[in-house]
Amino acid sequence: MPHHIVPSALAIATLMIVPTASPRAGAQAPATDTLRLSAAVATARAMNPAVTAARLRADAALERIPQAGAWSDPQLTLGLMNRPLGGFGAGERMTMNQVQLSQAIPWPGKRGEARQQAEHLARAEAEDAAEVELTLVGRVTARYVEVAAIDRTITIMERTRELLRDFFEVTRSRYAVGESPQQDLLQAQVSVARMTEEITMLEQSRVAAAARLHALLGGDDPASIGALELPAIGDPPPPLDSLMARAVATRPAFRSANERQLAAGAAVRAAQLEMRPDITVALGYGQRPQFDDMASLMVGFSLPLRAGSRQRPLRREMEAMAASKTAEVHELYTETLAELTAARAEVDRARRLSDLYISAILPQARASVEAALSAYRVGHVDYMTLVENEMTVNRYEIELVRITAQYHEAMARIESLMGAAEVTP
Repeated sequence: MPHHIVPSALAIATLMIVPTASPRAGAQAPATDTLRLSAAVATARAMNPAVTAARLRADAALERIPQAGAWSDPQLTLGLMNRPLGGFGAGERMTMNQVQLSQAIPWPGKRGEARQQAEHLARAEAEDAAEVELTLVGRVTARYVEVAAIDRTITIMERTRELLRDFFEVTRSRYAVGESPQQDLLQAQVSVARMTEEITMLEQSRVAAAARLHALLGGDDPASIGALELPAIGDPPPPLDSLMARAVATRPAFRSANERQLAAGAAVRAAQLEMRPDITVALGYGQRPQFDDMASLMVGFSLPLRAGSRQRPLRREMEAMAASKTAEVHELYTETLAELTAARAEVDRARRLSDLYISAILPQARASVEAALSAYRVGHVDYMTLVENEMTVNRYEIELVRITAQYHEAMARIESLMGAAEVTP
């Protein structure tokens, strides 16, 4: 949000026609017809394509569980056995029409480990979907407060522009009676024009921010997002150790990492069982038209003759994957701790600065503007001194709005990292 050139008559607005700001004045009062943050979050959860895709991946992972635990299909073989080439239809003692049914039976435990691996991976995908949803809530909150802060800033600047226009009328009246130089009149006109320029630029920034928010909501009409409210700064979050303990216990990313760790353990056990041979059982029936029918029973075993190039490398691969999953859990822990530390520091900074602005900086700046206005009316200060003081107050008001938005963005990150990104209506 631009604030390098923000002429502001907000101080005089506050002193002359606007009630004194209440604590946490960076927040905007709720509007009855605006999009609430809770409604935006609910819409995003229901309509965002990324969340839908993550849920579908979790559904697909569930379908892999019965596949992993199932045996291979039996094989049916039909054959014309021992037919003489010289007389294909002639019957010999070994001539028969054969039907054979064979089934490969995995070594006990192989399918069970594979099923456990699939179950853990399916639960991990479900937790990943929940993590995507939590991340989305944080992104929606950040975009929402961005748009709300722009709306609040535009309101402040529009009110300032109206006061600057009033100052222009006062300056023109004084110029008409010879109490003010022409330079003050020209500077008053420039101040109004520059404020109009800043408002126009901010309105275009608002269009872009609203489009980004609407994309997260899964819609295609950014213009449908009206004025948004900026919630007030709330209570401080719990201590860092409490935040981290809750994150480890409830954040879906941690549960997903743990499930993938368990899946990797099942994969290691399954790889170890690959050294055990699979069994193939075959039943055959031979029909001999001129002799007694015959039956056959065969049992076969797979021979791990290439264990050095297949089974053992597979086992080492799975062990390395299991070790990598353990390392990923540790990495997730350290990253979460760092992000929580940074976000909580941002929250503390925003709360302290907000209190400082409300209790000291803004009242002093407004008092300075009031004194400058009184002096200007009697000709003791020039117009630019009055405007510069007013611009200072305006910048502080807008900075308070920016700090409030930063507080909510940091709180949204904390809630997402804790796995508790819920927004109250």
